[in-house]
Amino acid sequence: MTNRQHPIAAPRELVQQWIAEIWHEGTPVQVAQSDLHLAARAGQWGADQELQACCAWTAANFGALPGQNLYLFRRPKPPSDKEQACKLLECYGTSGVRLTADQCNTILRALEALPNA
Repeated sequence: MTNRQHPIAAPRELVQQWIAEIWHEGTPVQVAQSDLHLAARAGQWGADQELQACCAWTAANFGALPGQNLYLFRRPKPPSDKEQACKLLECYGTSGVRLTADQCNTILRALEALPNA
């Protein structure tokens, strides 16, 4: 249920404060990548639980469709490689602007996913 496009994560400074409160009784600490990952996962889990409760309440009070719409609005599917590739070509294809490596890789992945002709 996580959505990488809209991550819910505490700021690094807040994670650092929490780690210091637990392990170092308030002294400054170095925040590890694993600390940030755990904080992000916990935040996402909490947000997903809240969203499920809101969708269930909405569905119970206003019908299934509004509950589903709330979920789709708050957790939209990321665009497919094909959709991203089309958008990139639409925006930059004839403009003379050079695409970044990530943009080229998106187009490449979309083209590789197409069946051979």
